[in-house]
Amino acid sequence: MLNIVTPLAEWSEAVIEIMGICIILGFSFYALIVQPVLLHFQDQTEEIFSKVRQSLGRGILLGLEFLVAADIIHTVAVSLSFKTVGVLALIVLIRTFLSFTLEVELSGHWPWQGKK
Repeated sequence: MLNIVTPLAEWSEAVIEIMGICIILGFSFYALIVQPVLLHFQDQTEEIFSKVRQSLGRGILLGLEFLVAADIIHTVAVSLSFKTVGVLALIVLIRTFLSFTLEVELSGHWPWQGKK
């Protein structure tokens, strides 16, 4: 059974990492290329910066979630050791901090304050 789990976990990790990268790249392309053009043609040029920033930030947040999931799969199913768990904890801590600060930056308030 262990001979099946490790390759499946490695394959799943790779697929989820690719999805996370594609999400970040896709949102980046949309936010930096497509959305400004659409807003310009809709005569909403004063909103371009804020809308592009929102879209780009949301894409990065979503992509980071996929990358964290891939790291968790790799650590738990492929190479479980104290060293890899420590590295995973550090990666999750850094990515959580990034996600948290991006969310605060995008929404303009702390998550526990609710929506304004």
